[in-house]
Amino acid sequence: MQFSDWDLLAYGDFADLFWENSRSLSIRWEGGKVERLTGGQECGAGLRVLWNDQTRYVSADDPTLESLRRLAKPLVAGVPRATRVPVPQSPQSYVPRLSHPLEFIPVEQKVALLEQAYAAASLPQVRQITIGYGESERHLKIWTSEGVATEERRTILTFSLTVVAEKEGVLQTAYDSVSGTGDFSYFAKQNVVGLARRVAERAVLRLSAPSAPAGEMPIIVAASAGGTLIHEAIGHPLEADAVQKDVSPTYKGSIGKVVGNEKISVLEDPTMRGQRGFYAFDDEGIPAQRVVLIENGVLKTYLYDRQTAMKDGVSSNGHGRRESFRHRPIPRMANTFVAPGPDDPQKILHSVETGLLVTKMGGGQVEPATGDFVFEVEEGFLIQNGQKGPLVRSANLMGNGPDVLKAIDLVGSDMGWSVGTCGKDGQGAPVSDGLPTLRIPKGVVIGGVSD
Repeated sequence: MQFSDWDLLAYGDFADLFWENSRSLSIRWEGGKVERLTGGQECGAGLRVLWNDQTRYVSADDPTLESLRRLAKPLVAGVPRATRVPVPQSPQSYVPRLSHPLEFIPVEQKVALLEQAYAAASLPQVRQITIGYGESERHLKIWTSEGVATEERRTILTFSLTVVAEKEGVLQTAYDSVSGTGDFSYFAKQNVVGLARRVAERAVLRLSAPSAPAGEMPIIVAASAGGTLIHEAIGHPLEADAVQKDVSPTYKGSIGKVVGNEKISVLEDPTMRGQRGFYAFDDEGIPAQRVVLIENGVLKTYLYDRQTAMKDGVSSNGHGRRESFRHRPIPRMANTFVAPGPDDPQKILHSVETGLLVTKMGGGQVEPATGDFVFEVEEGFLIQNGQKGPLVRSANLMGNGPDVLKAIDLVGSDMGWSVGTCGKDGQGAPVSDGLPTLRIPKGVVIGGVSD
């Protein structure tokens, strides 16, 4: 799309135009064959005006200037013109060159990858294997009333696997996924065939694993568990709109205050190439930037988009994100993680006589107003005499995010990641979450879940 009518953006306190052309492909493998293959392409644009704490937004599947001009008339009705027409600046762009562009990889080659993973996961006690392959490519352009013009191409690849094992009528399930940015070579680098084998082995092992003991005990969250706990229990409460709406009262007015152990630093960094949450510019045309949310236990700032930043009288730190041209931007996480600390991961394990070692986190939920959480443990082991003991099943973790942040007393020097699609206000956003090995000596209760 070519854009020249900057007068279209000369309204209110701020205005922008978001244009998108996207392509996607999804393959579902089940029952030893391709169960579903879907793909699509769409193009559209969204026009937004901010004025007096109001957001006015309209989108169109027909992103021509003529169409946008028609839509703009009711959008800006009653909104005063800006003091001046935007002065266009030099365009900024991030358009990477890929060695193996997805659109040039035959579908047959992508299906062959799933077939290899299926074969690797087909152990004797496995009864069902479901594999998902996904790719998306987005070409984005943004123009703002500040005269900013950005262009970016984003590519995300995803591989997920669910395995069901059975023994004497007892069923157990295991799941894992990887996702990131790049080209088709990403799947080889991640060794998704090896991942399929490990997931199948986990499902089989769960058939003979005892249930986890219930009650409060020391917890070690290994780096391999990924940062889902941090994302849900700490990340969401630090998004500026949650704070401003009193959805996150724990952290409101807490800038500069101690909110966690001095070994804990929480960062948000969308500039990390290869991670699922990577972007060069946020969806409001602001360059991506690394943000220190908590430094040595002290709260430093929140995650802002333009509107929440204007309300707090600060500058946006580049975290306005939207699912597509049909949605307005809101403050969102991208790649959120606890920074590695000074402690040896093995010594952290040996420091606990009896407890639970969580090596893979499952899904969960958090009450934003209180920070109370419940998370499933996808893979966990008893700790016996400071050593990794037997695998256990049917465990979940219950606790309070702010309390856990203070309770953590050992932070490993390693790092691990998990991935997902974060849902908020009806929008999904690709994210990565990371953490090192952590020791939580108290405050987390282990509860059982039904098999």
